[in-house]
Amino acid sequence: MGDPLILLAPVGIPLLGVAITALLRTRPRACEAAGFVMVAATLIAAIALIQRAIAGGQGALVVFGGWPDAIGIAFAARLPGAALVVVASIIALAVALYGHADVGPRRRRRGYDAMSLAMLAAVNGAFLTTDLFNLYVWFELALLAALGLITIDRREAQIGGAIRYAAFGMVGATAVLAGIGIIYGVAGTLDLQTLAAQLHGGPPSVAVAAAGTLLLCGFALKSGLFPFHAWLPASYAAAPLPAGAAFAGLLTKMGFYALLIIVGGVFGGIGATASVSAPLLTTIGVMATATMVLCALSALAQSDIRRILGYQVVAQVGYMAAGLAIGTHDGVAGAVFYMVHSMIVQANLFLGAGVIRRATGSWDLKRAGGMTRSNPLFAFLFAVPILSLAGIPPLSGFWAKLVVIRAAFDGGSAWIAMAALVAAMLTIVSMATIWSEACWKSLSGRQARKIPAAMLAGMAVLSAATLAIGLMPEPLFDVARLSADALAGMGS
Repeated sequence: MGDPLILLAPVGIPLLGVAITALLRTRPRACEAAGFVMVAATLIAAIALIQRAIAGGQGALVVFGGWPDAIGIAFAARLPGAALVVVASIIALAVALYGHADVGPRRRRRGYDAMSLAMLAAVNGAFLTTDLFNLYVWFELALLAALGLITIDRREAQIGGAIRYAAFGMVGATAVLAGIGIIYGVAGTLDLQTLAAQLHGGPPSVAVAAAGTLLLCGFALKSGLFPFHAWLPASYAAAPLPAGAAFAGLLTKMGFYALLIIVGGVFGGIGATASVSAPLLTTIGVMATATMVLCALSALAQSDIRRILGYQVVAQVGYMAAGLAIGTHDGVAGAVFYMVHSMIVQANLFLGAGVIRRATGSWDLKRAGGMTRSNPLFAFLFAVPILSLAGIPPLSGFWAKLVVIRAAFDGGSAWIAMAALVAAMLTIVSMATIWSEACWKSLSGRQARKIPAAMLAGMAVLSAATLAIGLMPEPLFDVARLSADALAGMGS
């Protein structure tokens, strides 16, 4: 397969799937089968892409339509984007397996499969694009797909969640678009590599500083960083469970990826001391510490498992932002490692929450229980992401927290490391609460219902990935280091 096909496939296959599943939506079983085949094909293409990216250093670049580089729409097989395409496709496959038992014919007739594939295409497009404006476009496509998924059952709570999601999404989009306009006025290009070459080492100007601030605020809102986080847990709780799992694994990480590329790559935030990125990194550090601690505390005040996990989604973005804020090669590598770990674990936790709701009939932990006795296999599959998010060795969360905290101490940012340690302790308490209430205690007055095998299969895919990273972390460490190298070299 040539470079154009490899680069187009992770986006083109899901978009083709959108058309096919839209045509088949009146035949739910055929629609589901077509969607699953498209997700599996996307994963195969993503694996080919990451192999090309690792073997090719900076990776292949293809400009579609024959336009010159920096003018036409271009995709590149570069790290960390190519690695995140693989992770996104794995999550989509697990959600598709889980959805076999959870997504009924009514939702499929309303376009669930088409909207899920559209969201996957948008996420992969954002990870592969080399143009700042096209990055914005992919975010807006993801927003439209997410709104459709949130409101698919047309319930009042879902409409309210969608209104919040759309309102905050449009505020973030406005800030991003304003920042893009200023950057284009200053640099005359929106190609990320060309922008980095122009901005690295140059004296900061008022216009560039204003653009950086607008982009930071816009993408921080889309990532859920403090103080732009309050809308997110309620929006995730309103979505159907499989969609919520995909949101948790993909959408906030998509926002942080944009921050990583712009601050760490375009503005030269790796090893920066005096450029425009230095104040941005300081601001991100403050936002990261507040996000980690405050959202971990907020999770302790919840009893609805979806809201607990919603706050934990945001808290874990704080760890990634902390790695970026450190401003060192090791810090950025830690942020990439943490992002991969968090995408997999948090999607799996949402799937596990759906299983608990299916078995016990409630999202409220006070009314849940008995999962360990009624289904030991589920207990094992759920324990993996629970322990990983808590940072228990040797699972992936332990290595992710270790590398970020160590980079903070080594980089002279002990205050970030201390905040991360406090948040880690709070996360342990939060995860222990979920485990003791949902799994360990007895289910009062009733028997837990049977769990469909498809739900467990979806969780098994993600639990296996978490175990693989935890027991063999070095390959992901290598990818994270190569990703930091690629970001540091964007302006060269």
